[in-house]
Amino acid sequence: MKEAPLVEHLEELRARILWSLLAWAVGTGVAWTFRVPLLDWLKRPLDLAAKQYGIAVNLIVLDITEPFLVSLKVAAFGGLVLALPFIVYQVWAFIAPGLYEHEKRLAVPFLLGAGFSFALGALFAYYAFLPFAVPFLLGFLGDVVTPQISIGRYMGQILMMLTVMGVVFEMPVVSYLLARLGILTSAFLARNWRIAVVLLLTLAAFITPTVDVVSLFIVSGPLLVLYWVSVLVARLAERQRPQEAA
Repeated sequence: MKEAPLVEHLEELRARILWSLLAWAVGTGVAWTFRVPLLDWLKRPLDLAAKQYGIAVNLIVLDITEPFLVSLKVAAFGGLVLALPFIVYQVWAFIAPGLYEHEKRLAVPFLLGAGFSFALGALFAYYAFLPFAVPFLLGFLGDVVTPQISIGRYMGQILMMLTVMGVVFEMPVVSYLLARLGILTSAFLARNWRIAVVLLLTLAAFITPTVDVVSLFIVSGPLLVLYWVSVLVARLAERQRPQEAA
């Protein structure tokens, strides 16, 4: 490991951030060409809920800039998903010079695991949670009124849910990496499980747009499972460290 002056570290950090932003911009440009199919895909939970109750649901715009801003937001989300492996690589490339050779071999598994976990979390939110949450919210209306929902607010809520769940599903991957690097221990995670439960329940309540117990359980249940999976993978990583040191 070769030490570099602070100025060089800052210059490299700046370059990594700029490359990451550029990759995000390119990914956003690519996703922009598919913005209409993406909008239809994100709108599908609402359509299915409307069909379930036999009502018509209209997405409306509240000002002339909203169609463009919503399209840009959806394209930016798609661009982030496309650029995520490259962005994670930039983070890894920044810290890699300070690692040993056996630690650098974690790069490929970490990149693949991070991308897969984020996608899995977003898909879980879309296919497992939203089909319950959206009908639950629409169910309060009955057939008394026709819902007129702002497309900007709807898409913002859906994208926030997908993003947060994607990030949260990174827990096992990050725990494994930190344990392999000797930064985190499974004992620490197991010892502080009560604090983790409180934090995860708070997070679940924050990202759950409904107030019913069922929706809260659908979100918090997998989060708690992921935490204990993180404990197990951290323990597995600790067992592999002595073999590498040898």
